[in-house]
Amino acid sequence: MSTTTSHSPEFEGAPETGGRDTAARGARVIHNEATTEIPVHLLFRDEPEPVSVPLAPAVVSRRRGTGEQPRIARRTPAPARPRTVPETDPELVERPARVLPGAAGVLAGAVGATGCVLASWWAGVLPPLAVDALGLPAHTGAGLGGPQWVALAGCGALGLFGFGGLARGRTGRAWVLGLFGRYRGTVRRTGLMWVNPLLLRRRIDVRLRHWRSEAMPAVDANGVALRVVVLVVWRVRDTARATLGVEDHQRYLRECVEAALARVLAQLPADVPPNSPRAADSATLRNTEAVSDSLTRIVAADAAAAGLQVFSAQPLAVEYAPEIAAVMQRRRIAALDAQHRDKVLTSVVDSVEDTVTRLTVRGLVELDDYERKALVKDLTVAFYTGHGDR
Repeated sequence: MSTTTSHSPEFEGAPETGGRDTAARGARVIHNEATTEIPVHLLFRDEPEPVSVPLAPAVVSRRRGTGEQPRIARRTPAPARPRTVPETDPELVERPARVLPGAAGVLAGAVGATGCVLASWWAGVLPPLAVDALGLPAHTGAGLGGPQWVALAGCGALGLFGFGGLARGRTGRAWVLGLFGRYRGTVRRTGLMWVNPLLLRRRIDVRLRHWRSEAMPAVDANGVALRVVVLVVWRVRDTARATLGVEDHQRYLRECVEAALARVLAQLPADVPPNSPRAADSATLRNTEAVSDSLTRIVAADAAAAGLQVFSAQPLAVEYAPEIAAVMQRRRIAALDAQHRDKVLTSVVDSVEDTVTRLTVRGLVELDDYERKALVKDLTVAFYTGHGDR
């Protein structure tokens, strides 16, 4: 008796193996049209629970052709490092010097001179005419011995110290005294006084002064070369630092002004358009008050280390450098011309519109599209020509 074995269509093309292995594989595998084996347990598996994935911040760039504006990540600017302020010797501070009235010096000098005359008469070296003029008794003299030389030296030294230490103090001037390279004090007194003649004296002007600079080169925020003239009002506040703290306090002040001017102008634009939203509260080169305040604050902070007190530093004249003055003038004239033409064109368009509207509304003329365009063209040319002749 023959037995016929039927094959299921699902298992066509499957390799024949053992009966049990084939049955087990047929129970687990389904063949599709492309003979791709798909495990059965994958078709009926349970959906896993959603797993939270941490999202990293991303920057969306602009897509081409969509017109979408890119998102720009704003970065917090790093804090600027504070500028180092120049420092001087803390012990170098002005203090009053010890001086005596001028009468003490005159008295000491007179005593010394009188002692020299008497010592000369004692030694017998005083001329007879001087003896007669002074009314001294005739004396033959003991000669120039040891006691006579001592008396002459002492009286001469007293006279030199007395008259050599006399000084005259003036209003607005001061003396800076030093001994062997060491600061000994400052004299601000006026009138006749006596100062130790061994001290080195340096006269310094402490009056209120002003300095008008030459045309200093500078550059604004746009890189345009400028010429600026600055007026600085200042005075010496600490004579010790102004004289001993720096080599030349006037030159130091000029260099401080140049450096501060470069810093201030580099942060300010040369001009801001009148219709700009920043025009009302912006600080530009045209706003001389804002520039003067910034310049005065910076110069005063830098000059304080040299014992200088700055009251104001204001620009008197700001102009373009000669090499670009002509170019900037042509640019300004072109901008003014363009602004004028814009105003004229706006006025002409308004006049043409008003004329055409009145003619058509009042029924004076009936115009089609072609005639309306021709009339607008003729009126525009006529009105614009009339404005140009003014």
